[in-house]
Amino acid sequence: MDYHIKDVTLADKGKLRIEWAERNMPVLRLIRERFARERPLKGIRLAACLHVTTETASLVHTLAAGGAEVYLCASNPLSTQDDVAAALVAENFHVFSIKGEDTDTYYSHINACLDPKPHITMDDGADLVGTIHSQRQDLATGLIGGTEETTTGVIRLRSMADKGVLLFPVIAVNDSNTKHFFDNRYGTGQSTIDGILRATNRLIAGSIFVVCGYGWCGRGVAMRAAGMGARVIVTEVDPLRALEAVMDGYHVMPLSEAAPLGDFFCTVTGDISVIRAEHYALMKDGAIVANSGHFNVEINIGALASAAVSRRTIRDFVEEFTMPDGRRIILLGEGRLINLAAAEGHPSSVMDMSFANQALAAEYLVNHGKGLSKAVHRVPADVDQEIARLKLEAMGIKIDTLTDEQKEYLASWEMGT
Repeated sequence: MDYHIKDVTLADKGKLRIEWAERNMPVLRLIRERFARERPLKGIRLAACLHVTTETASLVHTLAAGGAEVYLCASNPLSTQDDVAAALVAENFHVFSIKGEDTDTYYSHINACLDPKPHITMDDGADLVGTIHSQRQDLATGLIGGTEETTTGVIRLRSMADKGVLLFPVIAVNDSNTKHFFDNRYGTGQSTIDGILRATNRLIAGSIFVVCGYGWCGRGVAMRAAGMGARVIVTEVDPLRALEAVMDGYHVMPLSEAAPLGDFFCTVTGDISVIRAEHYALMKDGAIVANSGHFNVEINIGALASAAVSRRTIRDFVEEFTMPDGRRIILLGEGRLINLAAAEGHPSSVMDMSFANQALAAEYLVNHGKGLSKAVHRVPADVDQEIARLKLEAMGIKIDTLTDEQKEYLASWEMGT
């Protein structure tokens, strides 16, 4: 088996943790049972660039049950759980992933997943697609299509589609309602706070918590920080989102005004250089800066390092930068996804829906990919609805159904009032 991981002897621990996660992934289990019967992915080589976590292992098991040969690498240098990687290798999966891998190793792992010439790519951040387009365009002719997990990746892919350079169709799993309404809001909200707490062991209650960006991830982080007693400030560039944050009860102001006030800062924008030199100059002593956007570019770390007179790692995932006036600014997790760098990522129950979308999107590509244009496509609405139905069923929750009269009323214009 081709693989490159930290230590295969960690497999037993990883297997137990995967078992624990799968107990709260009933939708994916149901899909796996059907896949095992029908084998819709038989003969498909699938390259997956995802966070290598216990939940991802459950997705890999599901794809393999459907007949796919899966090649897995990490979508972030700090997002691998090494025991999970070991457990998958022990089950004869191709895994190329080590927590803390350097940039060269990271891209060598991406290329290792592309070397078998996959039929489908599965991305979290569009690095597989980006590498194909920038370095390995010859692979595009054999590709049915790809799927994309996260907001940042969808932004990159839509830019490619708009410029007419996208070489194959991609399904934006992130845009599915059962993904971004739940994963981005509840998953990111809880796991981001979890990562900050594990790294720092600081009290959230009574603090001033600045959330940069009020998309679905920002909504989740703000909600959870407020729930733990923080006074939340939101910074935004979009007037509609800023207005929504005001209506949700948060203070809204430019980051330049929030910088002197914040005890915690968390970026969730998908953009570059959100926190910059002029903001560091205003921050109070001990200000804690973290990122929960996909890439580590949201915090300008170079500007922080240039302004500091010294830097040191004071505890795991906690780096202290001392400024010329003695103020100390704390950077968490090297500016990478704090929920995966210092914690375990999203809870399995929410990833159940996200990865159900991934599995069904792969099946959809096999059945319909050749007829799709070279663009970014949504998950079909009926798939989205079915995932929500299965999740409710697994939770033991029942809902109403429309009567025939109600269906007729909603479908007509003649009935009036």
